[in-house]
Amino acid sequence: MKLTRHILTITSAVVGFHSLAAVADVAIRRIPGQAELGTVEIHHVSAGAFNPELWRAGTLNILPDVRSPMLAPRLDGVWRNIYAPSAVEVPGGWRLFYGAWDGVTSGNDRIYCVSTTDFLTFEDRRTVIEHGEFIHVCNVSAVRLPDGTFHLMCTAYPIETLNKPAAFRVRLPDASSGAQPSAFEPVVATREHLATIEGYEPFAAADMNGINAILLEDGQYRLYFGDFKNWGHVHRASSTDGKHFRYDGPCLPAPLMVNDVKKFTPGGRPCYLMGLHANNDRLWYALSDDGMKFEPQRVLATSTGAADRYIVAIGLVTKGERLLGFVYGAGAVPGLDRNRLFARWLQKKLVFTDDAGQTRTATAALGPDRAVISLGDANELTGTIQVFAEDGKTPLSAPLPVKLVSGAVYELQ
Repeated sequence: MKLTRHILTITSAVVGFHSLAAVADVAIRRIPGQAELGTVEIHHVSAGAFNPELWRAGTLNILPDVRSPMLAPRLDGVWRNIYAPSAVEVPGGWRLFYGAWDGVTSGNDRIYCVSTTDFLTFEDRRTVIEHGEFIHVCNVSAVRLPDGTFHLMCTAYPIETLNKPAAFRVRLPDASSGAQPSAFEPVVATREHLATIEGYEPFAAADMNGINAILLEDGQYRLYFGDFKNWGHVHRASSTDGKHFRYDGPCLPAPLMVNDVKKFTPGGRPCYLMGLHANNDRLWYALSDDGMKFEPQRVLATSTGAADRYIVAIGLVTKGERLLGFVYGAGAVPGLDRNRLFARWLQKKLVFTDDAGQTRTATAALGPDRAVISLGDANELTGTIQVFAEDGKTPLSAPLPVKLVSGAVYELQ
C-alpha cells in the first residue's frame, strides 16, 4: 500500500503535548498479518504522557479490551475466581499480581502473578503467597523496589473475625532469564507478616478487606486504606519499612474502596491518581496534587454487560509517566465469587469516514497499543481516517486517505 503523509501543526491547545507549537507527521499503512474477520486492527495508539487536565475535564477515550475476560482462571482445579489485580512495571514489561482462586483445589485465597511484555501474552504463571496460617490471603497491591524485589500489601483473614493488612517481600526469578518455576518457592503467610498502623485509633477493631493500596515515593511507603467498621473515608498512613505504619489522616471523604494510587510528575509537579470501586457496576477515580487531599471522585467506567456486571477491584497500568489503562476484577453474579480479569485502555481516538459519509470509530482495544474498528459485513471500505488525542476531541492528524480491508492489520507512523 502506498504510504500517504499529512503534515499538521499542533498548537499549545493540544492536550498532552508541549506548550510550544509542534509538528505531527502522521501516516497510516497496512502491515502483514491477520486481524479478526469483520474488523481491522490498528497499532501504535497507546496513551501519551499523563495529563491531569484531561482527567479533570473527564474526557477520556477509554476502550474495553476485546477479550472478555482478558485473563481467566486456570482449569487445573475447580476453584476458579480471580480478581484484585496489581500491575507493576518491570524492565521489558510488567508483573501482573492478582488474588483469590486460580484453578486450585481449595477455596482459600492466595496471591499469584504472571509476566507480560504487552498485555497480549501472559507467561510465568505462578503462586506467590500461600495462605498459610490464614484461611485467606488476598487483595494484593504491589510495588517494585530499587533492588528488584517486590513489596506486597495484602489482607489476611481471619484475625479473630477481621481482615488485617499483611506485608510480604518477595524476589521472583527474572522471567527473561530462563529460570525454572522451581527456582522460587511461594511465601507461606504467618502472623509475623501482619502490618500495624500506629495512631489510627480504631485499628484494633478495623476490618480492612480489600482496601489496602500501597505507593512507594521518596523512600516512604504510603498505605491508602479504608475500614468497614469506620466507613466513609479513605485514609493514609506512612512507613519507612512497609510494615509498621504511622497514621497520616483521612484523604478522601467517600464510601468507596481504594485499590490503587499512582504518582505522576507532569511538568515537574506531582499528581496522584486513585482508583476506587464499590462492588457494583462502576469504577471511580480521584486526583490530588499532594497525595493527602484528593478532589471529589469521578466515574471512570461502567460495566459493559453481564460478564463484568459486578466490579470488585481495579489496578492501574502505568509505563513511566504514562497511564495506559487499567485491569479490573469483575464477575456476573452478586455473590462476587466467579470473577475474572478484564481490561480497559486509554488510547488515541480513531475515526474512519467512508466514501459514503458513514463514520466508524474504534470501539474496542486489543491490549494498550492496538485499536479495533468493526467493518460489519463489508469486505473493504475506502475513505479517510483521522487521529485524535486521548480526549477524543483534539485532532492529531488531518484525515488520512486509506482503504480498510476486512481482517487486515495497520499501523500509525
